[in-house]
Amino acid sequence: MPMRKYRPIDFEGINRSARGVLPSLLARWLPNGRIEGNEYVALNPCRADHNLGSFRINMRTGKWSDFAVKGASGGDVVSLAAYLFGLTQVEAAKRIAAMLGIEVYNG
Repeated sequence: MPMRKYRPIDFEGINRSARGVLPSLLARWLPNGRIEGNEYVALNPCRADHNLGSFRINMRTGKWSDFAVKGASGGDVVSLAAYLFGLTQVEAAKRIAAMLGIEVYNG
């Protein structure tokens, strides 16, 4: 049986491309948010959030956090998509790549 060549997912490239269009992704994923400086502030759809303020995404870096929920934070757009939509990091990366029409894998 021939060995399948392993092709790692290009998380760095996917995140870089997603950061380039992050304002439009955030408007789509979190439509009731607003821009405050370098941050997008939105209601967290993963909990009963009724007030803007605690759920923030840095639009330059993709880092995000819900300061009202312990451990609800991440360092990039892929982790944000995984959190919002209940996906693994791999599933989130593949969906973002498909949405942006870019290659999923390195090499």
